[in-house]
Amino acid sequence: MTGLAQPASPLSVGSLTQLTLSLLAIVALILAISWALKRLKLTPARGSGGIAVLDELNLGPRDRIVLLRVGESQVLIGVGAAGLVSLTPLATPIEIKAAAPVVPFAERLKDMMKRSGGGA
Repeated sequence: MTGLAQPASPLSVGSLTQLTLSLLAIVALILAISWALKRLKLTPARGSGGIAVLDELNLGPRDRIVLLRVGESQVLIGVGAAGLVSLTPLATPIEIKAAAPVVPFAERLKDMMKRSGGGA
């Protein structure tokens, strides 16, 4: 006998518990990132040629005002727990300032790595 310990079975209770906890942690991380992207408005712009969401103003946890572009006109609607409420079509369109262009994550990471001296 060499005195070496036998490796743990991959189907042991400890291995299955560790696997389950790891999978739960990954799912929780995915849900947290999804929630953060929604809250920080980092999701891609919604809408196509005909209808688009131009801007939103949160009034409370479940209530907000949304400015929509429908064709060539703009419409304000209220969104709440009770549903959608048409507030008013706008006679004069509101000018929306263009947001700063979104830099892809890969480019930002490269820049940060160059600054810290750890990149290629």
